Amino acid sequence: MTEAFRQIGACLDAIGQPDFPLRLLELAERTGARQVMVFELGPDSARCLLSRNYARQGLGEALAGDYLDGWHLRDPLRPALRRLQPGQRRLVRVTAEGMEDAYRELFFTRPGLSGKTSVLLAGQRRRRLVVNLYEAGGPVDAALAELVGQLILMQAEAAGEAPYPPALSALSERERAVCLGILAGQKTEAIAGGMGLSPETVITYRRRAYHKLGIASRGALFGLCRGDGPGVVG
Repeated sequence: MTEAFRQIGACLDAIGQPDFPLRLLELAERTGARQVMVFELGPDSARCLLSRNYARQGLGEALAGDYLDGWHLRDPLRPALRRLQPGQRRLVRVTAEGMEDAYRELFFTRPGLSGKTSVLLAGQRRRRLVVNLYEAGGPVDAALAELVGQLILMQAEAAGEAPYPPALSALSERERAVCLGILAGQKTEAIAGGMGLSPETVITYRRRAYHKLGIASRGALFGLCRGDGPGVVG
């Protein structure tokens, strides 16, 4: 319990700071979740704010890319999220049974997940966030899950506009800088010159970033960041 309090305090101290995503992921793992995915949903749009599968590095990010590629419109939690008034939140326990077959296969069966606890949050300026804590066995700690959701909303409303897509929030500063250069259409040599590094070092950072994101190409990076405006988590 003492360690949990320490992690909660670390999250509170990191609100508005670049290391908030890492502190939050440490606390979220304590809920018993196997995977964390956080999205901001608009009427017909979605932005990935955070994603991580604790058992298989890169899997959460890859699933987030699938979700952004149109599957968010078929999310069964959308109606309940849309009904929330500003300042309201709702805790929802979701099992894989009873949902659309293709949706269940992609987001639960293949990744080996049995269900999830979701925190639906309505913030100011019409923001609607869904915090998904996926399970591979028993349910997560619901009270701690709700606290994780509240911390994410606090960060979202404190951080304002971040200068990079939120899908890149868990990368190191240099890994993120390399990805931003790629998204800007720069070649390896140009990125290296701008960062004062050798092309070989840039390639190393690119490889590390792609591994963390669960991708293998420039096109996949663009796909993962598609629809990502300025971020709110990170």
